[in-house]
Amino acid sequence: MPAESFNLKSIAVGAYGPSLLYGVATGAILPVIALSARSLGADIATAALVITLTGIGSLVTNVPATLIATRFGERRALVGASLWCSAAMVLGLLAPNLAVFTAAIFMVGMAGAVFGLARQSYLTEVVPIHFRARALSTLGGVTRIGVFLGPFAAALAMSSAGLAGAYWVGAGAALLAAVLSSRVPELAAPGRLAMTGPTGIEGVMGQAPAAPTVRSILRSHRRVFATVGIGVLLIAAIRATRQAVLPLWAQDIGLDVTTTALIYGLSGAIDMLIFYPAGKLMDVKGRRWVAVPCMVIMGIALILLPFTADAVGLLLVALLIGFGNGIGSGIVMTLGADFSPNPGRPQFLGIWRLLSDIGTMTGPGILAGVTAIATLSAGIWATGGLGVLAALVLWFWIPPHRPTAIARN
Repeated sequence: MPAESFNLKSIAVGAYGPSLLYGVATGAILPVIALSARSLGADIATAALVITLTGIGSLVTNVPATLIATRFGERRALVGASLWCSAAMVLGLLAPNLAVFTAAIFMVGMAGAVFGLARQSYLTEVVPIHFRARALSTLGGVTRIGVFLGPFAAALAMSSAGLAGAYWVGAGAALLAAVLSSRVPELAAPGRLAMTGPTGIEGVMGQAPAAPTVRSILRSHRRVFATVGIGVLLIAAIRATRQAVLPLWAQDIGLDVTTTALIYGLSGAIDMLIFYPAGKLMDVKGRRWVAVPCMVIMGIALILLPFTADAVGLLLVALLIGFGNGIGSGIVMTLGADFSPNPGRPQFLGIWRLLSDIGTMTGPGILAGVTAIATLSAGIWATGGLGVLAALVLWFWIPPHRPTAIARN
């Protein structure tokens, strides 16, 4: 479609429908993973470890996911990942012991890595540069909406089917995501292995250059990974930690679980409501206009959090955290899309997602480590400091130009 006539509505169902359903699928089982592990004999510590397997599965599959997207194309990767996720849900439901159940949860993380890379790569290809941030911010927002709705759908199913209801919802939503993904038009060249030499097809002396590999992309783009990539890692660390600090601090100041859940939910609602304006600002003014304020706001909010002593104070800070995170919806995907080369986009995005997942795993670890050595307040302040550091890194390394000036396609 010509860039001047492009409209997000033209790809809404095919691009965002599977993401919404996939978000519902994962959101449906997240609250019950620990309960299922406990029912299979796990102690509390082991149950908590099982929850992390989705992140670990994603972490170790990010780079292999590039081979799948390159070999089979984004549409088939989306379908395959959704089917794999649905099968993992059924396996978790029918698991006879804890070992099988942990394997199923690990499989969910694997599917998430492939699905996430394929949907990002696909949108990067089909959306014109002047719409890119809006498209990817909407993708992030739709996924969050799905994850938000998932537990409610699971709760409805569990009212009649018990704990198994959550897994049936997850399996069904993932299966529907596969069906909808199968209707997405495939890109002209799956994996985009066509090279861009002097003739546009062949390289020097009429021979096509070697196809890009993960190693070659890592070597040729090492400066990007070592600069903006570090900022992305820090963004992921702050985002992952914010999910833990709100309930922990609420418990520390003596709030009951109902109040805590309400505050957490309101923060999430603010987060979901502002993804499109943030994307439009990125498209019109540049990525720095959103990336830096996102981290500044979240960093300051986290620094303020230990000074709250009641529900009202915690709510105000939680809303500020939700606002900061919300305006940054899609920023990691957008930056990855901007700096990714073509050919070699899937390989680049696989490394990009690996950096993000490392941050997701590292952030809560830093919080836990500082808290163990000092106090919870110190751990939260350390996390807030990382937010300020991320803002500085992003301000220095993200180009200030309009998006068309930093596109690398």
